[in-house]
Amino acid sequence: MFAKMLQRLPVAGALLALLVSTQAALAAPEIQAWQTDAGAKVLFVEAPDLPILDIRVALDAGSGRDGARPGIASLTASLLTQGAGDWDADTIAKRVESIGAQLSASTDRDMTTASLRTLTDPPTLETAVETLTQVLSRPRFAPEDVERMRRNRLTALRQAEQDPGTVGSKALYRAVFGDHPYASDPSGTAESVEQLEQEDFKRFHQDYYRASGATIAMVGAIDRAQAEAIAEAISSGLPTGKAPPPLPPVAGLDQGQIQTINFPSSQTHLYAGLPGMKRGDPDYFPLYVGNHILGGSGLVSLLMEQVREKRGLSYSVYSYFLPLAQPGPFVLGLQTKNAQAEQARRVLLDTLRQYVSEGPSEEQLADAVKNITGGFPLRIASNGKIVSYLAVMGFYNLPLDHLERFNERVRAVTREQIRDAFARRVKPDQLQIVMVGQPETEETQVAPEQTPSPENTETNAGNL
Repeated sequence: MFAKMLQRLPVAGALLALLVSTQAALAAPEIQAWQTDAGAKVLFVEAPDLPILDIRVALDAGSGRDGARPGIASLTASLLTQGAGDWDADTIAKRVESIGAQLSASTDRDMTTASLRTLTDPPTLETAVETLTQVLSRPRFAPEDVERMRRNRLTALRQAEQDPGTVGSKALYRAVFGDHPYASDPSGTAESVEQLEQEDFKRFHQDYYRASGATIAMVGAIDRAQAEAIAEAISSGLPTGKAPPPLPPVAGLDQGQIQTINFPSSQTHLYAGLPGMKRGDPDYFPLYVGNHILGGSGLVSLLMEQVREKRGLSYSVYSYFLPLAQPGPFVLGLQTKNAQAEQARRVLLDTLRQYVSEGPSEEQLADAVKNITGGFPLRIASNGKIVSYLAVMGFYNLPLDHLERFNERVRAVTREQIRDAFARRVKPDQLQIVMVGQPETEETQVAPEQTPSPENTETNAGNL
């Protein structure tokens, strides 16, 4: 049935690849939504201009589900393409390469995402979707594949220990989240990775790769009937059962602290953070716009002005919120000479305290709104970008008009709302600060061998 439905798709002419509708680029996409028979949520945007389909499957299988086995979520995702059903890794790779498709999987703290990009001519599309369905529903987790990926991961963990930036980022998450699952490094630890076996991966897949709680996002040159057939094919093969329970709440912090990690470097990497906000947070837009002014707008941010332009203490300084299912971190960071680390820390914190107390000026707010809304079309200018946002919207149960009304909600933010939200949510005296290098400070230092391995870059897509 699925193959027959694909035959209905006309083959697009080569010239269509060069045509992009200006109006479509400026407007938010029209989103269709429904649920499959197996319980997966589907968000679909029909985009007929190019003969390409992007699919992203978001599963509640992030590293927050690792429990006592750090690294199992990300290794499970890595093993998906190493063998499925009767196919080994080489067979899967050849199937994908022979049709010019792209297939990958990644994990962050909340979700595992499997992504597919393929042409939409029927034979190619059928092969691509069949491959995606197999790797999601029938991964083999063969012992030889597990061992190979284990060794690769252990090598990566050892190499990552040489990067002071990721050492600091890992330490910051531990300081901010304590015993919460978000504190754990998605890539795991050497001790945990060494102990993972085939049955561990099979159990994790059965428990968390479920259709209920999954989101299937699609953007491309197919119609609704074809999208429904593809979504049913993907979700019907996934394990059944209830969606996993929510992750536990993130505890607040009582007081700030400074941790200094001795690292053989001429530069000090400084990170500061505390629990921020979650997806769908009522303070999302005031905090989002407010942070754009503070440290999220590159060279024109307040932090850049105070730390770099006025004092030359760092080439780059930034701040950001990473909203997750539970409140993710609010992070500030910079890199500076060891001798300037204490001065840079004071300037960073003084700038934050003043901003939390006073909020932005009307001129700063107007500039931020203009910058954010003016850049909106570029953020949804490709199918790949749109499908990323759809996956986030579906996974976190954001309203379907999130993209359509994004600029409207940004323009509605006031100075008072920003000041109020930052005053309630950002407490400078509760910041957890990590300094990695050889800063000239009196704080107690931690020996390098006590530092944990760095973590992977977050993949939770979508800054809208």
